[in-house]
Amino acid sequence: WVHRRRDHGGVIFVDLRDRTGIVQIAFSQEIEKTAHQVAEALRSEFVIELKGKVIARTPENINPKMATGEVEIEGLELVILNKAKTPVFSVSDEQEVDDAIRLQYRYLDLRREQLRNNLILRSKIVKTMRDYLDREGYLEIETPILTKSTPEGARDYLVPSRVNNGKFYALPQSPQLFKQLLMVSGFEKYYQVARCFRDEDLRADRQPEFTQVDIEASFVKEEDIINMINSLLTEVLNSIGRKFPENIPHIPYDEAIDRYGSDAPDLRFGME
Repeated sequence: WVHRRRDHGGVIFVDLRDRTGIVQIAFSQEIEKTAHQVAEALRSEFVIELKGKVIARTPENINPKMATGEVEIEGLELVILNKAKTPVFSVSDEQEVDDAIRLQYRYLDLRREQLRNNLILRSKIVKTMRDYLDREGYLEIETPILTKSTPEGARDYLVPSRVNNGKFYALPQSPQLFKQLLMVSGFEKYYQVARCFRDEDLRADRQPEFTQVDIEASFVKEEDIINMINSLLTEVLNSIGRKFPENIPHIPYDEAIDRYGSDAPDLRFGME
């Protein structure tokens, strides 16, 4: 994708983007006239195919703000695979855009750096969790999405059955019933990255469908679970360059309710 284009007369510079980042391409009229002529037609968000030579930038042209700022590509062959209309909002600038517009043009929104990095970060976190739980002897087991309604904390979403007229499946709020079946069946340690569906009012930390990492274990004590989760979070945060805090306080339920009015208090603000 053409991120930006700058025409300096005899040389056209293009910032080329894919999901790994951005690199600068230089199309020189003196080096490859045909590629330079094609590059004159390039605009933002054109999709192109390129062949070229990676060369080191001269010291005065190094761009420390770019991860690839020490090199550029000398463009030798250029094919325009797909032209693009002018985007409704800029992909290259992190400008404020109305949420309704962002959702209407979601494919443009997801090209922006912050959202792209969010998805890459999420993928990295889930992979780290899977690797850790695999080393700890947990099996990853999928459970059905179309299931029988079970009494839980919110209303179920219902899906009508075509082959059983007047009957419905329920989407799971969490895989509770299957957790119990698996535990009784002897799968004493398992996990899943579970999709959950709850027909309830929106909250700050809840939406109609969401994903949670579900971890189940038999024959363990409370301290085993706390230690395992601490180790898991340490590994996850280390993988993204963060540090898991040491000596997290353990507060009994009654004390937490008495001091903070919540069993999940935010201790950053000291508001007892």
